[in-house]
Amino acid sequence: MNPLFILLGLVAGTVGGLIGVGGGVIIVPALVLLFGFTQHQAQGTSLAVFILPVGLLAAYTYFKHGNLDIKAAALICLGVFFGMLFGAKIANMLPPAVLKKVFGFGFLLISLRMLFFK
Repeated sequence: MNPLFILLGLVAGTVGGLIGVGGGVIIVPALVLLFGFTQHQAQGTSLAVFILPVGLLAAYTYFKHGNLDIKAAALICLGVFFGMLFGAKIANMLPPAVLKKVFGFGFLLISLRMLFFK
């Protein structure tokens, strides 16, 4: 299995801890753009990462349709476990105004990428 999934989990966990998002904003686009997953597979796999308790039924639905990579989800989860701690520590060191700008800039970059690039 691809060890880059752990790195993806670390990045998503760090960003998640830093600005409060990670699954749909970081993991899904990365799986599609960098790892060649279909949108369905990326969403199903991302949901499996955050399976307890909120994504369980949705992830199971994707699993039934063959759109969940359990091995990738497990490796991403490992990275997210430690990345969230790291991101939360960074976020708590930043002044609120800086954190707000980091949050907005992150979404701006992702939005531009999704709007203007394949």
